[in-house]
Amino acid sequence: MAERERSAGTGRLLTGVVWLALLLGLWLWGRQVTDLRLGISAPTTGDIAAVGRPPEVRLPPALKPLPNARPQRVDIPATGVQAPVVARGLDRLGGIDPPPYDQPGVVGWYAAGARPGAAGTALMVGHVDTETRPAVFYRLSSVKPGDTVRVVRDDGRVAEFTVDDVQVLARDHFDARQAYGTRQSGRAELRLITCGGTFDKASGSYTANVVVSAYLTGSAL
Repeated sequence: MAERERSAGTGRLLTGVVWLALLLGLWLWGRQVTDLRLGISAPTTGDIAAVGRPPEVRLPPALKPLPNARPQRVDIPATGVQAPVVARGLDRLGGIDPPPYDQPGVVGWYAAGARPGAAGTALMVGHVDTETRPAVFYRLSSVKPGDTVRVVRDDGRVAEFTVDDVQVLARDHFDARQAYGTRQSGRAELRLITCGGTFDKASGSYTANVVVSAYLTGSAL
């Protein structure tokens, strides 16, 4: 019994250490690696305050998390996005490695983390623009609380998420736990992340990150 308790405790400790290491990497990624360093202006504003959730928006109850399955496509009706999803790992700084710049219409999913629809926070990233045209998350900042995000999974099920929070977080005061941490224990949550704020031509980077938070509210076959 004591041996089992020690094993369980060690497992929880390792999980916590891995999560903290990932948060550190994501903090660095949020400050540096999401820079597109290219150049058309994103539709986000220079206002770095959180959009949050208006008090009049009523949100549905959370659905019990689904079994594990890998994501294949993400649909955001409010922005017209229907994009394939590719599994991504971590880059040399410990942050999520986004899709290559020559795949601007693709969304990257952190494959070592939660799977969309399962318990935990699934993380998805995408570019906001390229040197010549908008990319997959160009209009992400226009998403509002109450909007729907659908993730088509490889088990044939569509996980339906409801947006509950939209934030534009300044790089200078970036809080990885606020951006990527689970909001309510036991829920299936989703984060969609891209560059935001304004494009600083001097540094060749954006001043903020757009972080859309959503949680599982439905599923369909």
